[in-house]
Amino acid sequence: MNPNRILVIQTAFIGDVILSTALLESLHKQYNSAKLDIMVRRGNEGLFENHPYINKVHVWDKKGGKYQSLFRLLKEIRLIRYDLLINLQRYATTGILTLFSGATVKVGFDKNPLSFSFTHKVSHEFEKGIHEIERNHRLIDNWVNDTVSRPRLYPSQNDYQFVEKFQDQTYICLSPASVWFTKQYTLEGWIQLIKALPGHYKIFITGGKGDAVLANSIIAALEENQRNRVVNLCGELTFLRSAALMQGAVMNYVNDSAPMHLCSAVNASVCTIYCSTVPEFGYGPLSEKSFIVEYQENLSCRPCGLHGHKACPEKHFRCANGIYTSQLTAVLGDA
Repeated sequence: MNPNRILVIQTAFIGDVILSTALLESLHKQYNSAKLDIMVRRGNEGLFENHPYINKVHVWDKKGGKYQSLFRLLKEIRLIRYDLLINLQRYATTGILTLFSGATVKVGFDKNPLSFSFTHKVSHEFEKGIHEIERNHRLIDNWVNDTVSRPRLYPSQNDYQFVEKFQDQTYICLSPASVWFTKQYTLEGWIQLIKALPGHYKIFITGGKGDAVLANSIIAALEENQRNRVVNLCGELTFLRSAALMQGAVMNYVNDSAPMHLCSAVNASVCTIYCSTVPEFGYGPLSEKSFIVEYQENLSCRPCGLHGHKACPEKHFRCANGIYTSQLTAVLGDA
């Protein structure tokens, strides 16, 4: 196969989209003259600003006229006539789009309800020790012989210049929020971590606009001398500017959530705090300097699900409450 036009579909949340960039890297290495496009949900298109390999970003507005937007995209895609379409999603809506796309070769996972219509389908299993980027790479094993690539994002020179004003001293970034409560380290835990971090570090709290309230709660609980070195940047940075800032940090403390994957995509030092989920699901950090902190004893209730919950099903939330601050500060000695 020597495709001229390739489309990758990944309309899940930001972390999944970042991990899908590993596939883009491999496809570009194999077919560097092909036009490579991607389809994402609205809100994630900013990840691909000035991306050197992406020709076009198709944006699916899943919240504002979900099906109207989908059929508009289908018309666009049918006009392009892709040689190779790779669908990373396991849901019927993208299966329908794949079915009627007009693409010559249609590849996806067997768990998609429309997989019977794909020209090639691949088993999707959560095998211990297999990372999501490896699961995704199986979709292109027939055509790409190279080893699995790492995810990668490309902050622009302007992005790096924008964050320079925050980099006047050594610093640490904290990303305390998560979509799921049981994936999120505790408020008190974050407060105690800041208090325990060496005083010569500046501390930035990063996240989306909706995370600012949590960040302010953390800062408000600090003593004044601690508060003065903490800056709340939630909602102030784009994805790529956040990545640029995190890349220069001595350490990034994150949950099992999107900021971890931002770190992986720019090879930033990262310490991932696992609460209700476990690294064995295959979504762990991929940076060269990666550390994992989790509750050190076995819990019969952990993991309690792949994505987490809005509250601890057992009411004790021991998987988070049982993590010690000393576990987190210890990684600085190895960073």
